[in-house]
Amino acid sequence: MSPRQAEDVSYDLEPGERVGFCFPVHGWRPPLSVRRFVGHLRINNSTGHHCWALCTAGDTVGEAMDMMCADLAARDIYVNSTYSLLMPESYVGLPFMDVDTPERECEKKAVAAATLERYAQFIKDRVKDECHIVRGRWPRVNSRFIGHVFVKHLVTDRPFHVKADRCVGCGLCEKVCPTHTITIDDNAHPQWSHDGQCLSCFAFYHHCPHHAIEYGRRTRKKGQYYYVEG
Repeated sequence: MSPRQAEDVSYDLEPGERVGFCFPVHGWRPPLSVRRFVGHLRINNSTGHHCWALCTAGDTVGEAMDMMCADLAARDIYVNSTYSLLMPESYVGLPFMDVDTPERECEKKAVAAATLERYAQFIKDRVKDECHIVRGRWPRVNSRFIGHVFVKHLVTDRPFHVKADRCVGCGLCEKVCPTHTITIDDNAHPQWSHDGQCLSCFAFYHHCPHHAIEYGRRTRKKGQYYYVEG
């Protein structure tokens, strides 16, 4: 569901069908688009079906999974088991945050592949009460306080801008933006809509082949990362 959509989404599960929720962690919280989706979700016959949730993060997840489970419970969907998966770091919007080294990226992906196989077996076997969550040392501070500041002040497309001398007009940024907040102007450069829909996921920043997109002054000389199979 696009963040712009507000319609309820209703599902009926088949007999024996499992239901799962996978999401990245943004600022130690579920992304706004995920929370909006859950807020409009209805599963008419969720009782008796195995339900699981998995989140990915570059480091700790804080109380992100607690918040997700609470959002789902408000829709009468109750999670049986929860999992977190450590993946390469991609958030570069704060001065002290950058992508991992290539060596660390490879290490995280290798561990994640093995961990995911173990999780998949739990899910296949419908194992209940599994809780594999890396909450970190200050989960409440990170998710409730820092997360609130993140959502209020840092989830915005306003700091993004293009370096015209690097941009080649390929349009890839527009294609990879999950919220469709980028359009291409007459000079083949990206323009941001500033309509409040941006998730600050940095997808277009990381995919730009010429590193032409910057986020204020915070991304100068910082790296790029997006997942490539293998």
